[in-house]
Amino acid sequence: MAATVQAEEGKSASQGKTPLLAARQITKHYGSVQALRGVDLELYPGEIVGLVGDNGAGKSTLVNILSGALQPSGGTILVDGDEVSLNSSIEARNRGIETVYQDLALAPDLSVWANIFLGRETTRKGFLGWLGWLDRKAMSTDTERSLDRTRIRIGSVQSKAGQLSGGQRQAIAVGRAVAWGSKVILMDEPTAALGVEQQQRVVELIRTVSKGGLPVLLVTHNLPQVHSLCDRVLVLFQGQLIAELFPAQCSVEEIVSWITGAALTRSTNGG
Repeated sequence: MAATVQAEEGKSASQGKTPLLAARQITKHYGSVQALRGVDLELYPGEIVGLVGDNGAGKSTLVNILSGALQPSGGTILVDGDEVSLNSSIEARNRGIETVYQDLALAPDLSVWANIFLGRETTRKGFLGWLGWLDRKAMSTDTERSLDRTRIRIGSVQSKAGQLSGGQRQAIAVGRAVAWGSKVILMDEPTAALGVEQQQRVVELIRTVSKGGLPVLLVTHNLPQVHSLCDRVLVLFQGQLIAELFPAQCSVEEIVSWITGAALTRSTNGG
């Protein structure tokens, strides 16, 4: 029962606080297949939480529910303590929940600033705005300011996204999430397709984001990265949240044992 002890000790810092995002008893089934079984989750300001589990454990399903891309079969989602319905990704974004996926969802033929404002374009003031003219200068300036706040360096915001390196494109995706995410940043395997140097750059971005007060939920198979970066680690196993671990109190090997279910078996058997 090591995970239970660690959870109780670690939660003391969050007692009395309202989570920015919470999930209560989330379930998801596809016919007879149970993808999620009563999952509870809380994210507090400025923390980095790792969500880990083997393939098919339910990680991406949970992220898709929290981002509004998928509807749960049961359970509730709360933002700032208020129950909400996230019926689409747009609704989630409107509530300050931004998601960064492995495929980035960038338009390679558009500039950096156009990707940051994609779907949220700013129009000119007055009559020209009424006609739908875009305020390109304002969006370009706002993009530079947003990237500066997160210490992202990608050269010119006029550059096309397709001309940048993998790490720079990932930085744009993170920068876009930070620019619009007022509550939570969800990251689903953000460094999976990157080299070691580029991965470290994204890790630094995540730390910068959390220092600004935004919580980050990080889904990844990179367990050493999770151990060094995250404040808490949540383990999904066959659709159930079976452990809440604190890297300061456990090793990478212990995290692995929960992911595989070995630690759960020991706990059940009293080992």
